[in-house]
Amino acid sequence: MKFKTIVMAAGLALTTALAGCSTDGRMNTFLANNFTNNYTTQVDAGYQIPAVPISKVPRQFQRQTVSYKTAEKPGTIIVDTRSKHLYFVLPQGKAVRYGIGVGREGFEWKGDARIAMKREWPTWTPPREMIARQPELVKWKNGQPGGLRNPLGARALYLFNKNGDTGYRLHGTPEWASIGKAMSSGCIRLINQDIIDLYNRAEVGAKVIVL
Repeated sequence: MKFKTIVMAAGLALTTALAGCSTDGRMNTFLANNFTNNYTTQVDAGYQIPAVPISKVPRQFQRQTVSYKTAEKPGTIIVDTRSKHLYFVLPQGKAVRYGIGVGREGFEWKGDARIAMKREWPTWTPPREMIARQPELVKWKNGQPGGLRNPLGARALYLFNKNGDTGYRLHGTPEWASIGKAMSSGCIRLINQDIIDLYNRAEVGAKVIVL
């Protein structure tokens, strides 16, 4: 009971700290999901997202709030491809840290971008280069509808830079075992429950830094 009281007090303190961060109240969306690791079954837009056997996911790749020093403003997303972590910057030296999967050898990338669009259960269209490597994907040349089998998962954040669409996304995946590994074609993948959490926090226009 004492522990529960401490957690509730910490939550109230955080609410007070964030309430004055934005005159339009958007910073309050940081509180839309409590800082808990909820990886149970979820029903979203009619889809039933399976529970993740979280005991099989290393603790460092489970969603959690951590101390994080950076000069970047709250709302910025920092992707550390070496440690396989994505940080969503919060006020007061904190960040929400997520485990991620990154591009395999030959598909790595680094740089700055911004979130140009956000989509729920997005359509996935494989690039021509991918279809050339995997001809069986030609059936999706005009796009694979969103759904549980779609490679982009439950949500996608589309990254653009000064030259336009980078072709890279922050997106969900049902392949929870790939988190912490380099297996993708360059996109940054998160567990579906985590990309939903990030989607609810991140705003269109937010800065994304890939290290």
